[in-house]
Amino acid sequence: MIHNIFIHEEFQRRMSPEFPHHDKITLGEHILADTIVTYLLSQKVKKPGYDYKTALKVYMMHDLYVYPWQNNPNPIDTHFCNKHGFRHPLKAILNAISWFPEEFSDEKTKKKLIDGVIHHMFPLPVRKFTLSENNDMELANFEIIEQLDDDTKNQLETLKSRKSIGPYSIYPSLYKEGQIMSNADKIVSFSNFKNSNIFAISALLTGKNNNIKQKQYSKKR
Repeated sequence: MIHNIFIHEEFQRRMSPEFPHHDKITLGEHILADTIVTYLLSQKVKKPGYDYKTALKVYMMHDLYVYPWQNNPNPIDTHFCNKHGFRHPLKAILNAISWFPEEFSDEKTKKKLIDGVIHHMFPLPVRKFTLSENNDMELANFEIIEQLDDDTKNQLETLKSRKSIGPYSIYPSLYKEGQIMSNADKIVSFSNFKNSNIFAISALLTGKNNNIKQKQYSKKR
């Protein structure tokens, strides 16, 4: 169900120490852990029309951001409202659309994927996106937006900017698939954080994590 995403060269890069996540695991390991929890939670969902395969794909895509953001000496997020914790969902969904276009061919599934990835941080806010104000987004993969069709652009703007407060959107996913995946993310992330310290949590805003050392990354799968 997730094989074509897992074997992609960009996903495999995120399985390496190049992309640390929190303290002792790689980004790819985090995504796989969340996907497993999403699968387990999905077994309990009785809502008609719920598609657990789509939920798993939301999770495989949700953190496919552009560059390693912790302790990066050349960050591009100079404005506070563009820090990693607020902005990475948009970077991730743009990469996913670019790398896995076949997953977005069905209109209903496409909306679930976009909405689920964009709002996976709920109840934390995410940076809203409006096409008319794109110059302040500081996205390393912003050129992908110019290649999208108008319908996809409008979906990005509409789904990412609902219930806005200033530059932020605070809203859960509209779809059960995204909500289940968001719950799985909190379960796995809190499990990682409980054995960590303030540096791992504050890194979402500061980009600095004193716990991260290349040689300390876990090889455990």
